[in-house]
Amino acid sequence: MSDYARNNKTTIQIFIAVVTVGIGLLVYLVWYVSPDEVTERVMVVANTVDGCIVQTMDNFAINIGQCDAEDGEVIVATYDAKIKERAILMNPTR
Repeated sequence: MSDYARNNKTTIQIFIAVVTVGIGLLVYLVWYVSPDEVTERVMVVANTVDGCIVQTMDNFAINIGQCDAEDGEVIVATYDAKIKERAILMNPTR
């Protein structure tokens, strides 16, 4: 096999490997960032200018955005469940 063909073959293999790794990272990033919305009953802990801070049934504090609820009121809210996963990754002692 000539040097030109050997170099060309190696270049194509490297290109395919880089593209495969790039696509794999892109798929993982899209999966990790995409929301996983959950609707459940939550208790309002505080109503601030940044939104309502609620406590989920498994004791996570989450900001759900603006709401008209009072402190201590139980409401039904939709939030991104991956927030809990990210909180656990940041504080594994929980």
